[in-house]
Amino acid sequence: MCRHLPPCPAASASDHLAAHVVQSHPEQGWSLLCNGVVSFEDTGALLPDGAIEPPHRSAAWMGW
Repeated sequence: MCRHLPPCPAASASDHLAAHVVQSHPEQGWSLLCNGVVSFEDTGALLPDGAIEPPHRSAAWMGW
């Protein structure tokens, strides 16, 4: 799916959120990355195989 050089990380890679955004919907809080990952503004993600990556917020970000 990715045609960038160097290619973006695959959806299965640990750094998959570093892929380029191909569609952005900030009003809805999500973006589609070129590796097929849907990235949500709360830092969660939906992978192309249907797996869910929960938000990875720190306690500092949540104000605790």
